[in-house]
Amino acid sequence: MKNKVLFLPFLLLHYAVSAQQPILSDSSATLEEVQVRSFEQNRKQSQTAVNAIAIEFNNGDRNNKTALVSGFNTIAGVRMEERSPGSYRINIRGSSLRSPFGVRNVKVYWNDIPMTDPGGNTYFNQFAYNNFSWIEIFKGPAGSMYGAGTGGLIQMYNLGKWQPGATAEYNIGSFNRHTLLATVNFGQKENKNQITYAHDEAAGYREQSAMRRDNFSWISQLKISERQKITASVLYSNLYYQTPGALTETEYRNNPKAARPAAGGFPSAINARAAIYQQNLTAGFTNQYTFSKQWSNLTTLYASFNQVKNAAIRNYERRLEPSTGGRTVFSYEKKINTESQIKYSAGAEVQAGWFNTRVSNNRNGQPDTVQTNDDILFLVSNFFIQGDWIIKEKWFFNTGISLNRSSVEFSRLSQYPVSNQKRIYRNELAPRISFRRNFDKGFAIKATVSRGFSPPTIAELLPSTGVISTELEAEYGWNYELTLIQSLLKNKLRLEATGFYFKLNKALVQRRDISGADFFTNAGNTKQKGLELTADFFTSFPGKWVYYCNINAALTMNHFRYGDFVRGTVDFSGKTLPSVPARSFSLLADVQFKNGLYSNATWYAASSIMLNDANTAKADAYQLLGWRIGWRKTINKKYKWNFFAGADNLLDEKYSLGNDINAAAGRYFNAAPGRNYYAGISFQWIKPSAPAAPPLK
Repeated sequence: MKNKVLFLPFLLLHYAVSAQQPILSDSSATLEEVQVRSFEQNRKQSQTAVNAIAIEFNNGDRNNKTALVSGFNTIAGVRMEERSPGSYRINIRGSSLRSPFGVRNVKVYWNDIPMTDPGGNTYFNQFAYNNFSWIEIFKGPAGSMYGAGTGGLIQMYNLGKWQPGATAEYNIGSFNRHTLLATVNFGQKENKNQITYAHDEAAGYREQSAMRRDNFSWISQLKISERQKITASVLYSNLYYQTPGALTETEYRNNPKAARPAAGGFPSAINARAAIYQQNLTAGFTNQYTFSKQWSNLTTLYASFNQVKNAAIRNYERRLEPSTGGRTVFSYEKKINTESQIKYSAGAEVQAGWFNTRVSNNRNGQPDTVQTNDDILFLVSNFFIQGDWIIKEKWFFNTGISLNRSSVEFSRLSQYPVSNQKRIYRNELAPRISFRRNFDKGFAIKATVSRGFSPPTIAELLPSTGVISTELEAEYGWNYELTLIQSLLKNKLRLEATGFYFKLNKALVQRRDISGADFFTNAGNTKQKGLELTADFFTSFPGKWVYYCNINAALTMNHFRYGDFVRGTVDFSGKTLPSVPARSFSLLADVQFKNGLYSNATWYAASSIMLNDANTAKADAYQLLGWRIGWRKTINKKYKWNFFAGADNLLDEKYSLGNDINAAAGRYFNAAPGRNYYAGISFQWIKPSAPAAPPLK
């Protein structure tokens, strides 16, 4: 079993691309199209111009709940990397070029709460698999309604198909992996509650790569009246994971399980006791109010607190990051006549963060002499307006624009007198226009033109070198994409092809010094062309011993190049962008039998990846094979059992996932696990519906 923090393995569901999912009954299996909520759509995917992937859970996951990376990597244009268990990068069409670790340049929401902090960072590793039942992914700039970020948008929701009851699951696997998930739903239809708990721990594949996480969430939704609904959400996560550090190619070939050794005057990862201690707490509520048949409002207020302690080989960093904010959207919707309707949305999002970052010497995993101590104030605002127009349920238009402003102010408390630096990024416009045309016989076409921008994040303005870098500029660019969709065989086969071109100016690029510390610079521009192809086939066999089968294939082809990029006397123009494979392919095959047995097979392949701007080093191509078998049993419609076992990387490939880009001394490689196994059991109890009350006489 791959040593990965649990969280989104359900992205490996076979309907991740088609945004459809089988709804199984005793007699048939059909496809149900789910709704898209992003960009205030609240419509089926076939009835919106927004090109988002929507995934809804009805029948559980298809693979090991700790296989997060393999799940993401089966979606065309999306790639997840793991430097060590608990440390993630998400790459949407090349967005991780500037992310040595963590999730940047992608905006993330949970139950309408911004999880991307004012500094532009998202602690994706705080989530567990049972923190949500619905997820949407939008690829490309989403700034017309969601502000900064050229990579895309991820929205997550709880309380999808809520019903009273309880679920528990326990997994064991290679490298002493143990995972426990528990969910309790209680209340009534007008007052829904959900409490979740997750525990995950593992010794790790490499030296100095153990991890442990505890996660708790509570969601309560109260229907005040026919017009008003309030949702309260609380999420807490306590995460500890060791960081083994990157290896040179020679070290990686000789012993991929090893942690980074002592070198260049710096201690080994083991002697430095390199590890991250992370706690996250977020609480917020959303008020949904309908004023009339036409007017409505959705308002979210939240507060969060993050504490991170990072014992690295070169220093010991402690971050305290309290923040707060809110988002409000007013909508007006009206049918013009029997053949057309309009919807207008306008609103704003505001965030503020009061951070403190203190960097000290690292003495055997404990802070020693203070190097720097900085207070950082972030203020971010986003004002937007959007319009939708639907004609005859065949033409769908969506257009929007936002005005954005952000500022950051540093106060270096470790100097006397205290020094201050401030930078304002203002008046950034982010327009977007999209349309969809539905034709006869299952054919449709989509097109989008959008502008995105992304100012430097806190980790780029104050990197691990400790040098404040307010001279960095915001990157920006225009994105053009076209999508063709074809449904065949009575909607059993769905084909989709998307081509895009994104030109990014002043691209932020990461560098690493000899100690492994990261710093950043603005490149000239990048030219990113891509083609994303998907095919999804699903069929059921009523009355047969095979219940249903599904085959899904996804192919991503990228041609990402630097445009004009000269650093000093070195010209990188025309070089391939590092961190992204030119080609990747995934193939999923699922079979569910009538007697409850099932099989899920997954094959994933990626081409070689450039590791530096000069294209003088690259990671090898690799392919991964995974297989899971299990047996599901339902008793009296109230009790559901699921027994399963599986294996990842059956071919025992040696490969590096989460490479360190532009690393000094050639320390690029973070080895991923070889062949590994897992097994588990889950139990679900569904509370019977209460009988209807007798009518009053």
